[in-house]
Amino acid sequence: MQEILGTNRQRHHQNFRQVLNSYYQLTKPRIIILLLITTVAGMWVGGEGRVDPVLLLATIAGGALSAASANVINCLYDRDIDYIMERTRHRPLPSGRVQPRDAIVFAIALAAIAFALLTVFANLLAACLAMTGIVFYVLVYTHWLKRHTVQNIVIGGAAGAIPPLVGWSAVTGELSPAAWMLFLIVFLWTPPHFWALAIYIRDEYAEVNVPMLPVIAGNEETAKQIWWYTLLMLPATFLLVYPLGVCGAFYAGSAAYLGWIFVRKAWQLLQTPNDRDTARSLFKYSILYLMLLSLGMVVDSLPITHQLTQVVADNLQTFIAAML
Repeated sequence: MQEILGTNRQRHHQNFRQVLNSYYQLTKPRIIILLLITTVAGMWVGGEGRVDPVLLLATIAGGALSAASANVINCLYDRDIDYIMERTRHRPLPSGRVQPRDAIVFAIALAAIAFALLTVFANLLAACLAMTGIVFYVLVYTHWLKRHTVQNIVIGGAAGAIPPLVGWSAVTGELSPAAWMLFLIVFLWTPPHFWALAIYIRDEYAEVNVPMLPVIAGNEETAKQIWWYTLLMLPATFLLVYPLGVCGAFYAGSAAYLGWIFVRKAWQLLQTPNDRDTARSLFKYSILYLMLLSLGMVVDSLPITHQLTQVVADNLQTFIAAML
């Protein structure tokens, strides 16, 4: 068993820098960046464009540490299948550069620091939501769903949708309908995002017996599901404008343009579900989509954006009145 998990390989680091790098890799930093972007979007929309810099930095740090903790535990749990797949075999745990006991201590420390930061600088609600995200990601998704049901990504997507709730609650101390709409947008975005990746690396999931939708139902059915979730997601993005009224014209224009590209790419995949390059293109765009959509929320919430929008609206109204 020890050989399967790769704990007999590359046990020693040559210097302290390599030790730090191994633990850094355990946190899956590229995933964390996207989560933090949605957290910041939740803060700015919830704070109506005004966020205290100290609160912002503390919430980003707390969110990053809580996500890192969840990712470390995920790496710990998945080290057996990571060892089987060539692209993940050299990660810190399956390669033996970090031992399981050390990884779990690291994860607990990250979670504890995250909880303390969010409790002290934000509020208890934000801290508890961050811890809920860890529990849901680790117990519900990684332990229960990932290896046992084809709906793993759908239900597990709730974990990735919690960061905007953390951001919103850090600023406001509560969760309004608009906050839950942010949650819903990310929740609906998750299946197209991950299923596009699953089509692209379908053989790897099949090799380790993870029941991703393309492995169980095939690429055609997966492309159909991606299409339907995309069509559900796009109207949800506009509910922030009406009836919730927390976003305005700039965000609406951004959401419309970005959504049109998303629909076009999802439609292309629906027509050619076995084209791995098309699936990869959708996967990459889905990341850019969520980043730019979140940026649109932030820019739209700024007071200067409201002022410029009002000026444009007033001038347009004057022009129309003159024409009549």
